[in-house]
Amino acid sequence: MSELVGKYKSLWSQKSFLLGVALGLLLLAASLLFTYYANSYTSVKASNPVTDIILDNIPVINVEFVFNEGAVIFVLFVASLIIIEPRRTPFILKSTAIFIIIRSIFMSLTHLAPPPHQAYIDSYDIIRKISSGNDLFFSGHTGLPFLMSLSFWDTKWLRYTFIAMSITGGTAVLLGHLHYSIDVFSAFFITYGIFVIAKKIFAKDYLLFKTNDIK
Repeated sequence: MSELVGKYKSLWSQKSFLLGVALGLLLLAASLLFTYYANSYTSVKASNPVTDIILDNIPVINVEFVFNEGAVIFVLFVASLIIIEPRRTPFILKSTAIFIIIRSIFMSLTHLAPPPHQAYIDSYDIIRKISSGNDLFFSGHTGLPFLMSLSFWDTKWLRYTFIAMSITGGTAVLLGHLHYSIDVFSAFFITYGIFVIAKKIFAKDYLLFKTNDIK
């Protein structure tokens, strides 16, 4: 416990760290606002559903627990990793914000309607505010855990835990017919690109993220 308190004292006494966290929170808030308006736009512009080689051959399954509670578990798990190692905060906040912004841009470019015969999902209010059901391309339930796996790649158990979460999320949204298959499979490739961009733009934050000891 004393070691954790020491980490906080060391970091919170650094102006650069405080500015990094503040900027991360600002970017994250802006990204959520951005995705809110992108969702509103896609809801108005949604056209027609299309056929899908995977969805056309699998039944609709209730995946509400994974979609809702799974997302909450993921967020709480990431939050716990930040609390344990506060040096991770700026990069996780900023890379997540970049992910949400880029996803919002992508979902605004193509206006397919959601797949028909979806599983019914009674989402939490906060999820409904940032996800209309028309925000298809690309899958956040797949991409965001994969982004965390790339960030924590050097820690084997975290890498595989987040990859498992990503695969579980992607499988769930397909089984529930909540996304087209291209939304899920493309998420891995786009997310890797987002990770590379985040590393370059926020190089100092990523270096701090990878540092074991704060001097």
